[in-house]
Amino acid sequence: MASAELQGKYQKLAQEYSKLRAQNQVLKKGVVDEQANSAALKEQLKMKDQSLRKLQQEMDSLTFRNLQLAKRVELLQDELALSEPRGKKNKKSGESSSQLSQEQKTVFDEDLQKKIEENERLHIQFFEADEQHKHVEAELRSRLATLETEAAQHQAVVDGLTRKYMETIEKLQNDKAKLEIKSQTLEKEAKECRLRTEECQLQLKNLHEDLSGRLEESLSIINEKVPFNDTKYSQYNALNVPLHNRRHQLKMRDIAGQALAFVQDLVTALLNFHTYTEQRIQIFPVDSAIDTISPLNQKFSQYLHENASYVRPLEEGMLHLFESITEDTVTVLVIFFLVLLLGTGKHLTSYLCFLRKILPYQLKEEECESSLCTSALRARNLELSQDMKKMTAVFEKLQTYIALLALPSTEPDGLLRTNYSSVLTNVGAALHGFHDIMKDISKHYSQKATIEHELPTATQKLITTNDCILSSVVALTNGAGKIASFFSNNLDYFIASLSYGPKAASGFISPLSAECMLQYKKKAAAYMKSLRKPLLESVPYEEALANRRILLSSTESREGLAQQVQQSLEKISKLEQEKEHWMLEAQLAKIKLEKENQRIADKLKNTSSGQLVGLAQENAAVSNAADQDEATAKAVSEPIQSTSLVPDVESREDLIKNHYMARIVELTSQLQLADSKSVHFYAECRALSKRLALAEKSKEALTEEMKLASQNISRLQDELTTTKRSYEDQLSMMSDHLCSMNETLSKQREEIDTLKMSSKGNSKKNKSR
Repeated sequence: MASAELQGKYQKLAQEYSKLRAQNQVLKKGVVDEQANSAALKEQLKMKDQSLRKLQQEMDSLTFRNLQLAKRVELLQDELALSEPRGKKNKKSGESSSQLSQEQKTVFDEDLQKKIEENERLHIQFFEADEQHKHVEAELRSRLATLETEAAQHQAVVDGLTRKYMETIEKLQNDKAKLEIKSQTLEKEAKECRLRTEECQLQLKNLHEDLSGRLEESLSIINEKVPFNDTKYSQYNALNVPLHNRRHQLKMRDIAGQALAFVQDLVTALLNFHTYTEQRIQIFPVDSAIDTISPLNQKFSQYLHENASYVRPLEEGMLHLFESITEDTVTVLVIFFLVLLLGTGKHLTSYLCFLRKILPYQLKEEECESSLCTSALRARNLELSQDMKKMTAVFEKLQTYIALLALPSTEPDGLLRTNYSSVLTNVGAALHGFHDIMKDISKHYSQKATIEHELPTATQKLITTNDCILSSVVALTNGAGKIASFFSNNLDYFIASLSYGPKAASGFISPLSAECMLQYKKKAAAYMKSLRKPLLESVPYEEALANRRILLSSTESREGLAQQVQQSLEKISKLEQEKEHWMLEAQLAKIKLEKENQRIADKLKNTSSGQLVGLAQENAAVSNAADQDEATAKAVSEPIQSTSLVPDVESREDLIKNHYMARIVELTSQLQLADSKSVHFYAECRALSKRLALAEKSKEALTEEMKLASQNISRLQDELTTTKRSYEDQLSMMSDHLCSMNETLSKQREEIDTLKMSSKGNSKKNKSR
């Protein structure tokens, strides 16, 4: 598919390229012709300029000649004027001379007349030639300007076409390179896909064989050892532990927390509403502080006083459910519906009994029988009585639906799971109806409160109580709206969560089976916890990479350090052997020294006292020299005890021994330092040689890339030469076109010359006429 598209694209581009090439050849030919024509016109303009310069030179020479002739005529006239008076005086004597001057005058006049005519003719010719030259020059200049503009236009077109050709060539080259890369990648992918398909076929074959073997084995095991399928029967399947869904449990706890907050608000509003209603009965229509109220209102007040014992259990049941939902339990939202909104079933039933007990007292209000009750107030009271009746009916409906939802907890087959969605939808509708009824109660009670505030007998206590009841009714309305919207928003999740339970379960679980299943779940969790072992701390990935680089770079140095340690151990063993040798030598020298001192002491006893004094002075000088070098001699660990009477010999030997021992220690330390440096340098050289080998490998890779790049450059140069040749062919065609245009211009010039000759002939004829 890609190759066919590539061929079609190349064919289209080749057709466009051939069209543009033909147009380029024609334009190049036109440009060449125009250039040749402009060059010929420039040459013709140069010739005309040369002829104009020659005519100007001739004109200058003629003007100069005319000036000379004019001066000569003036001189002749002056001579003539001078000769006339002389002629009068000497008529007789000068008749012969006058005749001669007359003849000369006539000659001069004829000559002058000829010169004047010639000058006039030259002036006319010069003027005509100048006019004609100007006219021709103007025509040639206009023609040259038009040709230059045409040449510039042609050149601009040629430049645009060349630019366009270069862009198209670059685009084609880029497309070609991209398509080649794409084709290579596609070929690689096709090869990889073939290999993968082969591998997958082999794996599939192996897996098929493996699975068929396992299936036969498992079937044989099941047929031999499995007594029954526990998922086949719902009673046995109920004992299977479902998959642990922590997200489901957390979502359950979140929903339970939200429902708990809404129920707490609703319970608080109900408590306030019943309490403030009891307070209102005590002060209206008869204030209990002034007079005794009727037995009916007393009974009604007594019932309202017991509202907390019926309302508080709703909140407590909801709180108990919220605390029971943890990550270790298996919670199904259907059971959660029992106390989702209004507590467990028994608490809701008790509160419904409370509402039924106070409903007759709410329907039969003594306020309507009072003389202060107006018709508008009576109408509001009747509306409120109907609203309270509706509210009791709504609670009855909710109790019925919640009893249906709670039915599977006692009888698993009492309600099908498919009917739960309709029951939940009816619960949502009942909650929205409860919200609407509370809005009507709030509206009617606010109207009743405004009417009662306008009565003349309304006390401040009554006004305050009405405001409190109205605020509690508003809180009840808001709470009912929140609960209804909350239930509607989570209705889809409630319906979807019914599928949470044991695998392949079609019905609900009985309480006894659920209890057993929870015990199995706890045992399984304890077993998994016992199998769980704490994982060892692992090295972070970035740190592991850094350590790997350090390890690879320090392999050579580690080997060098190992060699250095081995060499140092060998040197230490050698030094210990030398130490033992020198200790033995020192002991032998000590024995020899004691013997020599004893021998010298025996000899000294036999010598004279003068010699003893001289020896004592010499020994004192030697001991002073030994005291000066005593700070640097610390190599001998055990001082040699001498019983000699002459201390100079012993001190001299100690000095020499300490000096050589210090020198040996210094030389050994320098030798160890040199060895360590040499090992370090050897390790560095090894590492550098390894780096050099890696650099050479990279250099070889770069040289290969350079070769590929040079091949690409040579290929591009070949393509560039081909394009240059094509452009040269196009330029040659344009030059031929310009040559043809030059020929046409030469023909036009010949026509212009013929016209000039004819015009000159006509001008001569006119002059002669």
